Amino acid sequence: MPTRTVSWHAIKAWIKASPAYRSWYLGRERQRFFAEPDRHLCFGVFQSFEQARAWLPKSREFDDESLAGEFVDVRTRQIFAYDYPVIYWLTRAVGQGARTVLDIGGSVGVHYMAYQRYIEFPPSLTWHVIEVPAMVRIGRELARQKGLAALTFTDSAKAGDAPADIWASAGAIHYIEHGRPDVLLREASFRPRYLLLNKLPLYDGEDFVSTQCLAQDSFAPLYVYNRASFIERIESLGYGLIDQWQVPDRYFFLPGYPEKSFGWYAGLCFIARDRDAAP
Repeated sequence: MPTRTVSWHAIKAWIKASPAYRSWYLGRERQRFFAEPDRHLCFGVFQSFEQARAWLPKSREFDDESLAGEFVDVRTRQIFAYDYPVIYWLTRAVGQGARTVLDIGGSVGVHYMAYQRYIEFPPSLTWHVIEVPAMVRIGRELARQKGLAALTFTDSAKAGDAPADIWASAGAIHYIEHGRPDVLLREASFRPRYLLLNKLPLYDGEDFVSTQCLAQDSFAPLYVYNRASFIERIESLGYGLIDQWQVPDRYFFLPGYPEKSFGWYAGLCFIARDRDAAP
């Protein structure tokens, strides 16, 4: 009678599929999540920001001046590969008459400071940043020191009610509890002509909330969005998607959930269909 040989790979796969292994693995990854702040790890699947915050240690999230170091020292002076599509569309928008930018989650003004080296902003352009109070304080002082009168800051979401030609957000909007662009657009008194979104966690599965370690003792919930639904909701408000790009510098790995992990973030550019401004 022939003997059936079981490969080591099959044995490992069987072990990894067992509930006991999953429990051990998630326990180890949970420990790493809290013990290795420099890794910016993500962990867990939650139904809401409220549920995620109840699980996390109490944290100031992004409202912490200690998180501003990299933005001040690096990102105000340097651009990265994922910035080039944004620079391209900003240049096009400004060339077509856009003069007001609302930067949602723009840190200490990093985008204006870095992009002005590559875009010839007209003197009449204004760049308004909505941020948490800690970043607003630092950003205002930087703008004062550098004499950047066009760069202003607020920690009030009501700033979205002011007219703006461009709404921009890079790597920030998914950390805002009620920050889905379609929700903000519905609530806004004035809708922008252009919508420039960069470094978004989009994938092909269902929306969910996870958590991320930002730094030592700093944690935050974040949304991960279904790509098709995210785009369709914005398009339903009268916008057309005119460009999209991958951001391979950012990936999302969620321990225990390979189906919710993906290899790159995304960038999107929308323009209002009811404006005679399509490029």
